[in-house]
Amino acid sequence: MPVAPAKYPPPVDPAADYVTEPTDPEDERIEVGLAIVGGGPAGLACAIKTMQLLESEPELAENLGEVPVAVIEKGKVTGAHLLSGANMRPSAMRELFPDLEPSEWPVYQEVTKDAVYLLTKKQAFPLKPMPPNFRNHGNYVTSVAKLGRFLGEKAEEAGAYLLTETAADKLLVEDRIVKGVRSGDKGRGRDGEELSNFEPGSDVIAKATILAEGTQGHLTGAAIDFFELQGLLPQRWELGVKEIWEVEKPLDRVIHTMGWPLRKAPKWNEFGGSFIYPMGEDKVCIGLVVGLDYTDATLSVHDALQELKTHPFVRKILEGGQRVGWGAKTIPSGGFWALPRTLTVPGMVIAGDGAGMVNVPELKGIHYAMHAGMYAAEAIVDALKQDSVNFDAYDTLVRNSLIGQDLYQSRNMRQPFSRGFFVGGAIASAMTITKGAFPGGRWHQHPDADEEMELDGAAKNYPKPDNKYTFDKLSSVFASGNATRDDAPNHIKVQRRVPREVAQTWVSMCPAQVYEIPDDQLENGAAEVDLNITPSNCVQCGAITAKGGRLTPPEGGDGPLYQET
Repeated sequence: MPVAPAKYPPPVDPAADYVTEPTDPEDERIEVGLAIVGGGPAGLACAIKTMQLLESEPELAENLGEVPVAVIEKGKVTGAHLLSGANMRPSAMRELFPDLEPSEWPVYQEVTKDAVYLLTKKQAFPLKPMPPNFRNHGNYVTSVAKLGRFLGEKAEEAGAYLLTETAADKLLVEDRIVKGVRSGDKGRGRDGEELSNFEPGSDVIAKATILAEGTQGHLTGAAIDFFELQGLLPQRWELGVKEIWEVEKPLDRVIHTMGWPLRKAPKWNEFGGSFIYPMGEDKVCIGLVVGLDYTDATLSVHDALQELKTHPFVRKILEGGQRVGWGAKTIPSGGFWALPRTLTVPGMVIAGDGAGMVNVPELKGIHYAMHAGMYAAEAIVDALKQDSVNFDAYDTLVRNSLIGQDLYQSRNMRQPFSRGFFVGGAIASAMTITKGAFPGGRWHQHPDADEEMELDGAAKNYPKPDNKYTFDKLSSVFASGNATRDDAPNHIKVQRRVPREVAQTWVSMCPAQVYEIPDDQLENGAAEVDLNITPSNCVQCGAITAKGGRLTPPEGGDGPLYQET
């Protein structure tokens, strides 16, 4: 029987479990000016802009102390956990680094050619004229992992402190004012026991806290629950799985596809498409993105990407090449109506993907995140000069900027695809042409975990991995550089005994083979099954949080070590 994962919620209460008051004695607390959680485009742009502004504010710089800006990043380095397409609009880079030429940015090339194809099982039909939301002329192909490393270096050069391999575990709040964050413990065993190398977390007290954690942010979710910041509509997500290939022939254009291998009928609600981008002369990236509001518990985005690569059109691009990288990440796709009702509370702001600043029809979010980080820096510096923790000016800046304007114009474009590929595409085209004016209104959407799941055959055509051209999940996790301890505590919160449909949803959905149904329970067709979890496989994509569970941060430094994603 179809069943919604939301009926089996994780055994956590984010507002109670991850929001607390400071607990360390005052003389043991780490005091900083700004605590930026997340070393991605939003957080690092905020750090760099803040340091730029402080150059002309010596009194404020002194008041912020020895550590005016601290970036708390759970990965081994900035960029380690970053993954995106990525075609980057250059506006934020030009504003943040006016003296740098694009040749000095961490980019591969400027986009001069685009193509969009509708795929059937054997054919690729070019769409002409090309949908305007897919036009990328003047944008730059980049690796967001490399961008993260570049921005991290620039932040350090400017005087910010990077606290890498440090997970932000709890949000510190006193009298409804955010005071900072508490870092996670290190050196605990599988059952939470203290090992010989145990290091307790610390209270990081800040005059301003910026949550720039990216998609499915741990503390962002807790803050939204605690301060009741939910938007007019619930947030939704998509899952992207991406590979990097060294190829024999250079690709001269940015390619997007739609259609096959996803099914078009409304009953399956399979929305998404692929991207194939050139990365210089010898590499391309290929990825498949699928909305997590699908209804077939056997659908696997990772395996659907392997199926996509069997298409003659795609195989020709990759022919003679070899895979050199892999990764997976969720993308917020709720759009304008799912933005938090406000992006600020006293002492804190939310920026980037954690707030849902992604334009799904245009597949753009990097420049929004960077602009948001810069707006946050401006609003916070202005407020702190007045000795205030009211950062409401940031919310106004974002909503009146290109971020708010672009997201408003695409405010309803994701929802129509629940009516199927062709009807949804026609409605979305009308919305694109009229910039959202027709059909207008506010189209309803509900959380991905509310979709009722059933076993419905999506997996029947997935190719058997040969580990040369098509790959299994475990070898892909190895390609991500994942280095999580096998004996680390489980950071994934789900119910362990659930209906088979729910368990199969998590097994199939996870690109890293974290979840498994015992063989004997699969064979006897049990209606309810136990779920085995291998948390050390996790690449922290966040899909489980969208589809009924809860991803929390593992020990700092764990997870993937992406290089070119």
